[in-house]
Amino acid sequence: MPRLPTYFISHGGGPWPWIPQMRAGFRLLEESLARMPQELGRRPAAVLWVSGHWEAETVRVMHGAHPGMVYDYGGFPPETYRITYPAPGAPALAERAADLIAEAGLGGALDAARGFDHGVFAPARIIYPEADVPMFQVSLEAGYDPARHLALGRALAPLRDEGVLIVGSGLSYHNLRRFGPAARVPSGAFDTWLSDVMQRDPPARSAALLAWEDAPHARTCHAQEDHLIPLHVALGAAESDRATRVYHEEGLFGGVTASSWRLG
Repeated sequence: MPRLPTYFISHGGGPWPWIPQMRAGFRLLEESLARMPQELGRRPAAVLWVSGHWEAETVRVMHGAHPGMVYDYGGFPPETYRITYPAPGAPALAERAADLIAEAGLGGALDAARGFDHGVFAPARIIYPEADVPMFQVSLEAGYDPARHLALGRALAPLRDEGVLIVGSGLSYHNLRRFGPAARVPSGAFDTWLSDVMQRDPPARSAALLAWEDAPHARTCHAQEDHLIPLHVALGAAESDRATRVYHEEGLFGGVTASSWRLG
């Protein structure tokens, strides 16, 4: 069975696939997400998501057979708090992931109560609209240590050979106080830096992402790096693989430059 790639995707804003006027603004992102099944060429056994919207003191793994929903956004229409995305969980693969994480010394406790957050169910609605592919989440570790999240990706890498698609879900620029025109310069500079880094040889690429705070406008783009660190997990799981930019847009949210990447 060929090894699956990994992805880092910029997941958009809130429950955008269910809001027509928002969805129109994410046309290019939607097209990139809708291409993913064709790029893979086969149906994965499950999708393992690492979302910028779930962190824990030590890494946790979603274990429910029928995960619920986590409406982790505010200010949207009432009907968006009744959205369902009824994809099944993957308890056996979650246990396998938890074992790999524990062997790496990174936690790995199983969490039967956790549901899908919008960093998962919004893009998943476009990638697999029938909600018929099993999915589960692995949390970030509080503190966002880039080396530990690169190590988390390395620990999860064997799952790629077992039919599991690993997706880091965040946003390559995430500063809610500086969307619109104020995002244009910092997000553009950071995206240019990231595009250069992702094309470097693997050791140099990993080293640069470990030192991501040295990038231009790093802390303006990621005042809190919860939406960037999923990239480190996706990279760690495919550290020697070539990177391909699969989505790029200038002017998102009125001024944001954003990108998504496939590794492998």
